[in-house]
Amino acid sequence: ADGGDEPVPAAAPGRAQVFSAVVDTFLEKLVAAGSYQRFVSCYRCFYKLQPQLTRSIYDQFISQLQTSIKEEIQDVKNEGNLEGLFSLLDKIVEEAKDREEPAWRPSGVPARDVRSALVPFLLRHRFHLRRALHERQHRSSSLAQEVLKGRDSIAELQQAIQARQEAWQ
Repeated sequence: ADGGDEPVPAAAPGRAQVFSAVVDTFLEKLVAAGSYQRFVSCYRCFYKLQPQLTRSIYDQFISQLQTSIKEEIQDVKNEGNLEGLFSLLDKIVEEAKDREEPAWRPSGVPARDVRSALVPFLLRHRFHLRRALHERQHRSSSLAQEVLKGRDSIAELQQAIQARQEAWQ
């Protein structure tokens, strides 16, 4: 598509796919560990009497074992919402690839970790509170000046009323 001869690297499998591959590998190794020969060695007398039945029992046992393990793992995946969590983790890792600064890591001292997380928030909050306080103080001083002007005009009106009243009497 880009005209180059370089092969396009395949996308890395998601964590859900890796988990499924691990489960499948586990099942394969479990079946290999519980081979037919080991099964027969445990039930040698029964095998000697009826080898075909022993093979049938072994096949059913292995099949049911695999099925029950797969069901249990599927239940765990469903209960824990592992599919969603795996895809969320994949998304977080993908987004983090573009970051240049290192990710935050705890220092091991809880007080320092909390402080490092809270101080920037508290500084921003203090800035906003100081700005709001300054605006309120400015508004309060302008309102106080208006009140003083209003009092002065009331005093002038009272003097004018008193002067007219004296003039009338």
